[in-house]
Amino acid sequence: MMRDTQAMTHAWMQQFADPSTWQPWLKLPQAGAAPFGGMLKELNAGIDPAALDAIRAEYMQKAAALWQDFIASKTPELKDKRFAAPEWAENPVSAFSAASYLLNAEFMTRMVDAVQAAPRDKQKIRFAVSQMVDAMSPANFLATNPEAQKKMLETNGESLAKGLQNMLADLQKGRISQSDESAFEVGRNVATTPGKVVFENELFQLIQYAPSTPTVHEVPLVMVPPCINKFYILDLQPENSLVRYAVEQGNTVFLVSWRNPGQEMAGVTWDQYVEDGAITALKVAREISGKDKVNTFGFCVGGTIIATALAVLAARGEKPAASLTLLTTLLDYADTGVLDVFVDEIQVALREQQLGSGGLMPGRDLATTFSALRPNDLIWNYVQSNYLKGKEPPAFDLLYWNADATNLPGPMFCWYLRNMYLENSLKEPGKLTVAGAQVDLGAIDIPVFIYGSREDHIVPWQAAYASMQILNRANPKQNRYVLGASGHIAGVINPASKNKRSYWVNGNGRARPLSADKWMEGATEKKGSWWPEWAAFLAENGGGDIQAPSKFGNRKYKPLEDAPGSYVKVRAG
Repeated sequence: MMRDTQAMTHAWMQQFADPSTWQPWLKLPQAGAAPFGGMLKELNAGIDPAALDAIRAEYMQKAAALWQDFIASKTPELKDKRFAAPEWAENPVSAFSAASYLLNAEFMTRMVDAVQAAPRDKQKIRFAVSQMVDAMSPANFLATNPEAQKKMLETNGESLAKGLQNMLADLQKGRISQSDESAFEVGRNVATTPGKVVFENELFQLIQYAPSTPTVHEVPLVMVPPCINKFYILDLQPENSLVRYAVEQGNTVFLVSWRNPGQEMAGVTWDQYVEDGAITALKVAREISGKDKVNTFGFCVGGTIIATALAVLAARGEKPAASLTLLTTLLDYADTGVLDVFVDEIQVALREQQLGSGGLMPGRDLATTFSALRPNDLIWNYVQSNYLKGKEPPAFDLLYWNADATNLPGPMFCWYLRNMYLENSLKEPGKLTVAGAQVDLGAIDIPVFIYGSREDHIVPWQAAYASMQILNRANPKQNRYVLGASGHIAGVINPASKNKRSYWVNGNGRARPLSADKWMEGATEKKGSWWPEWAAFLAENGGGDIQAPSKFGNRKYKPLEDAPGSYVKVRAG
């Protein structure tokens, strides 16, 4: 193991210090781009010769002008945050290196724009090229990063030694450190909203949170977070906890805390996540509260699970939900954003061969995939800071959560990939059978609050909006859509108390235009958090106010342990 680590370190350090490994890509105009050409050939794609000539001519013109500026000692303007530090402008060679890189990056991007290929193939080409371009930045290499070089001289090489130490530690962990993980502990300073675990099975623990108001809405709230990550993204710290906010708004809140699968769950299926997970959670919450209906909530894939569960129950003639909230959730998988590059028949069939009959999809692999969607922010930023400059990552609750990965059962994961991402079958009434029932999402006939984030790269906001066309088929005016600023996580975790960012609504939010773009044309921007809009929706569907419960659980479901429970504390192996 140590020998393998040393070999990995040596190979990595060669790239770490020598950007020449990327030069075949940077010599595109002169050399014809063998890597790029090979990719085009493999995907049966091409570029119109006239368009290529125009791009090349413009490139050569800009490159000549840049060289003339360098000869004349004219510092180029660097409009990129990676080169914002004064060290880049102070060193003419570094400034020219950065400017040359940005020019080549522009050229590569324009080449991709000119590619003639099927949309999915073009997306793959764009993703592959962007990964290469981001990796080639001179900021990523000691030999071409003046900030790192200055730090090394100022510390007499101590920063480089520390950076190597950080890199070796990360190689042992198998991932790049993004936060000071010693600063947080689940249950101590994250996931601290008071409550009790009132039920558990092999899939999840159900948490009932303590009320913080003398009265509560009659209809309780059941929250289903994604199983791809830990639930406490919804309960980070008191000031940014959506769970705590829901409690403070007078809701009796139950929340599903999914188990982090080990080998004992290697055969668990999607049907079990729906039946033994979401449907069981609804049953227990109703029995504890004594109410026939509950407000339901799902975030990301948790939204897909709870919506499927409600459709299964509808097929059985059961309607246990008073309302449904979906945050950044896909029900129509026609547009899956950048994730589309990871899903095709070959890749899905390979996963099915590996895991379809049993096994685990490692959480670290999922985390690597999501980091690759934003490499400059989630990979190269930390290579520069942690390794080149020898800095320790700061304490950041959201990134601590991001590193707390979860595994997924292979059969469940493969079924999800094929039936949702590859074949987009969930939106088709009756096409899928789950837990013995044909799934028709249009049979969900309750008020629905749908939220999308405008800069979401995992669930594009238009894709989240597509649920408006699927749910409440007989009464579409029950659907309400709200669009928030920022991305998949930061858009959702936008506390009302901080009054940051903004969100958009269209009229009363309940009309259903024909397209997302038409909805946006008529939308009004409002400053601050969208959380109060959601709180009002829950209040509308919460029934009257009643005395807050004075105890957790009931005779059948007795408290098992304090929140956040033990399942959430299990780290992925």
